[in-house]
Amino acid sequence: MSNEQLGKRIKRFREMNETSLEDLAQRTGLGLEFLKSLEDDSVYPSLGPLLKVARGLGVRLGTFLDDELGHDPLIVRLGERDEGLSMLGGKGCSVDMKFYSLGKGKTDRHMEPFFVDLMPGACGERKLSSHEGEEFIVVHEGAIEVTYGSDVLTLAKGDSIYLNSIVPHHVACSGNVPASIYAVLYFPE
Repeated sequence: MSNEQLGKRIKRFREMNETSLEDLAQRTGLGLEFLKSLEDDSVYPSLGPLLKVARGLGVRLGTFLDDELGHDPLIVRLGERDEGLSMLGGKGCSVDMKFYSLGKGKTDRHMEPFFVDLMPGACGERKLSSHEGEEFIVVHEGAIEVTYGSDVLTLAKGDSIYLNSIVPHHVACSGNVPASIYAVLYFPE
């Protein structure tokens, strides 16, 4: 992605679509203040709201992460990973997740692959999110805690989970050691 921040990119797409913040709030069910913060701060609490914004603007989630040119096949070398977005644990909290897009640049993709660093000790409550689609996660390092509906599941290095994203869920670091995962998200058209 260019040096343009995510929030500015979202605002640019919204303005290109001649959509007001009020209209976008109505289309997405998200609060007006939340949407203003999204555009101004470029920091997201979860992928669920970001997906709703993309749908509200009639674009793919990856549109906010893509370079202008597409590549096929796409190769992302370890040393070339760009941090795509960071998510806060809550207002005034430090970043608890850093997402590195592994699909950025493949503009015709139907999945969103990420490498994600999860930080321990996120403050605030763990808000569950839900959205259409599916997710597949493999724990690369450390351990994670997945809240899936009313179940809380702990996964260690090498473990994987395949889940239906419509069920309210949350993924976080388990314990006091950072963790990392590979996650592939699928959003139906």
